[in-house]
Amino acid sequence: MTTEETARADIGWHQESRGSQGSQEHTQQEELELNVFAQLCPSREMFAELADKWSLLILMSLALCGPQRFSELQRGIGGVSRKMLTQSLRTLERDGLVRRTVHPETPPRVVYDLLPLGRELAELVSPLGRWTERRAKQMLAAREVFDAAHAEA
Repeated sequence: MTTEETARADIGWHQESRGSQGSQEHTQQEELELNVFAQLCPSREMFAELADKWSLLILMSLALCGPQRFSELQRGIGGVSRKMLTQSLRTLERDGLVRRTVHPETPPRVVYDLLPLGRELAELVSPLGRWTERRAKQMLAAREVFDAAHAEA
């Protein structure tokens, strides 16, 4: 069974477990909307955006440290540029994961925090971050072995 077939079978299970909501017949397009493996699935674009270099780190930082100002986030996430942090925060805000609050002060104070959907995702990916920290040495060693075996003589 291919990955896409497995995903479709899983989708069918999810649809059945939700009970009857309207028509039981589903078009192929409706199924594709729920399948991140399908090329034209809207969820695939969202998945790719979340899997970018900065989005998950932003979510994890907000979950760990609570609401933060832009400069706090930038200091806490080493190496992120102002441009990339701005773009990632806008995407996360647009997707309903992060809230941007402007406090009416002089100068205005802008604070970012997690919305419930963002908190749910952060709880799911935080263990991945911890796993990566624990296993980084093993993966680096594996890379060295692989690179040595594939080095051109």
